[in-house]
Amino acid sequence: MVNALSGAPRTSVLFVTDLAYQARGRRYCDEDVFLTSRLREAFDVALCHPKDAAALLGGFDAVVVRNSGPVLYYPEAYAAFRNRAREVGARVYNSLDGGGDMAGKQYLVDLTRAGCPVIPTVDRVADLGLLPGAAEYVVKPKLGADSAGLRFVREAELAGAFADGGDGEGALLVQPRIGFRYEVSFYFVDQDFQYALYAPDPERRWVLEPYTASGADLDFARRFVAWNSLGRGIQRVDACRTAGGGLLLVELEDLNPYLSLDLLPTGVRDAFVARMITAVRELTA
Repeated sequence: MVNALSGAPRTSVLFVTDLAYQARGRRYCDEDVFLTSRLREAFDVALCHPKDAAALLGGFDAVVVRNSGPVLYYPEAYAAFRNRAREVGARVYNSLDGGGDMAGKQYLVDLTRAGCPVIPTVDRVADLGLLPGAAEYVVKPKLGADSAGLRFVREAELAGAFADGGDGEGALLVQPRIGFRYEVSFYFVDQDFQYALYAPDPERRWVLEPYTASGADLDFARRFVAWNSLGRGIQRVDACRTAGGGLLLVELEDLNPYLSLDLLPTGVRDAFVARMITAVRELTA
C-alpha cells in the first residue's frame, strides 16, 4: 500500500501471534488485537499463526513475533521459521540472537555460576550442594514455559528428581523455593526502559499494578539487558524482592514477553506503542 500523503510505499509487517492460546491470568488475544490496531497506523499489518510464519515471512518487510505461545508446543515449526528467516535475511523483531528464554533457561545456570543476583539454579546432581538449604525445591524443565512440568520436592528427593523426570541431567533445572515479598517486571524496548509492574500478592502472579522503579532497581534490570545478546526487541526482566530487600532474577523473557498493556495508564501505553513503532521503522530503514 502507498502512503497517501507522501506517495511512498508503507512498510509491511507480518505479525506472528496465536490468538487462540489460553494463558493463565493473561489475555494474549486482547493484547495483540490492541497492539496491531495501533501498529496499523504506521504499517500495513497481517496476522498469522506461528505455524504459518515460515511459509509467509518472505512477502513482508519485517516480521514481528509477539504473543505466539510457548514454542515447546510447536518446536518443528519454530525451527523452520528460524531457519527460513536466516535463509532469506528476514528482519525479525525480536531478533533471533537472544540469550535469555529464547535459547531456553540455560542462562539461569550460567548466571548462577557467574555469581550474578539470580535465584540459584543448577542442572546436575553434582551441583546440588551449591544450592542453599530450603524446605522445598523447584524442579522444572529447562525448555519449559508457563509452569509446564514444574513440581516441588523435598531435599531428600532432589537426586532422584532427575531420574523421575525422565529427562536426566542437563534437561531439568533445580532451584530452592524461596520466600519473597513480591515479583516485579521491568519492560524494555531495544535496551530502553519503558515501565515496570509488580504483583503485590506472591500468590497472584498476574494481578499486577504499576511500579515506580528506583535507580537501584533499574541498575539491576539493565545489568541483565546489557548481558543479553539480543540485538533488537522487547525484553521483560522478571525479578523477586527477597525478605532481605534485594532483587533476584527470576526470568529474562526475550522471545515473546507478555506486556500487560491493559494495566498501564494511557500515557505510558501510548509511549510504549510509539517506541515500538520507532523500533520497527529502524529495523527496516
